Amino acid sequence: MKFLDQAKVYVRSGDGGGGAVSFRREKFIEFGGPDGGDGGRGGDVVVECVEGLNTLIDYRYQQHFKAKTGVHGMGRNRAGGRGPDVILKVPVGTQIFDEDNETLIADMTEAGQSFVVARGGNGGFGNAHFATSTNRAPRRANPGQVGIERTIWLRLKLIADAGLVGLPNAGKSTFLAAVSSAKPKIADYPFTTLHPNLGVVRVDAREFVMADIPGLIEGAHEGHGLGDRFLGHVERCRVLLHLLDAGGDHAGTSYKIVRNELEAYGGGLADKTEIVALSKGDTVDEETLKQQMERLKRAMRTYGPPVAEGEKRRPPMIISAAAAMGVTDALRALIRVIDEDKAAEGLKPVTTWQP
Repeated sequence: MKFLDQAKVYVRSGDGGGGAVSFRREKFIEFGGPDGGDGGRGGDVVVECVEGLNTLIDYRYQQHFKAKTGVHGMGRNRAGGRGPDVILKVPVGTQIFDEDNETLIADMTEAGQSFVVARGGNGGFGNAHFATSTNRAPRRANPGQVGIERTIWLRLKLIADAGLVGLPNAGKSTFLAAVSSAKPKIADYPFTTLHPNLGVVRVDAREFVMADIPGLIEGAHEGHGLGDRFLGHVERCRVLLHLLDAGGDHAGTSYKIVRNELEAYGGGLADKTEIVALSKGDTVDEETLKQQMERLKRAMRTYGPPVAEGEKRRPPMIISAAAAMGVTDALRALIRVIDEDKAAEGLKPVTTWQP
């Protein structure tokens, strides 16, 4: 199944049903009077957040959704039925934007949440509604109210507890595959990851959700590469795991590039708590590893996220997903940050895994 995180959709709610012009005509009833019923309300267009979806691919092949018109009123004071609604099912984390793709209409963050994006038109009054003491036989009825038509944008931002960031080929997909059941594409060339991946990570009988996004390059916030489009998927993460290739040219420069892109993108990404780790630690010798750590520590002091007064900056870690070196320690550090963040919001800590 392909991944699609943005879709443009045209919606139109149903028109209201027209009121009826009718008069009661029965034997032995001399003055029947008007008995035209009211029209039914038109159907709404509703966006509903459901579980089990993680992409907007359904809206790649159908972009027009129209609700049904309400049933017209009938004689004998019979009101028309309401038109059926159209329900657009979206994954958790979907945002609804207006046609300009900037004005936020609704943010769907919980399963079961729903929002009416286009309300159906009211039904028209039948002639029975207009009967008065001076006008006992009205011969007019109202037409139904016209429905609303609009164009909206659906934009998905994956909801994960932790997010993986770093330059291309930093080992993010390898790390996700090693700690979860996710099967991202892994190769020895940059930009192997073309769309975000989600995985459920389990450690010490605890579990949390981790997101891996395509690698960032210099100028990503301006549209270079793929990372700028998918940076929104880590906006909702509580902690970032920043991976840097230990065998790269300069760990400090690599760290600076990613930090600058996070800050330029905005969305609070630069202020998020991060765990920094040198990946592929088993591929370099001790001297190179020590040199890269020193470079990274200097860059973290200059470009790292702010640290609260009285707290020490977390030192970088050395890991290797292929050799299972330092992976468990990194996951435990992520869980501690997630638990602290949830506790500050009054939420339950990370879920305990029940095998």
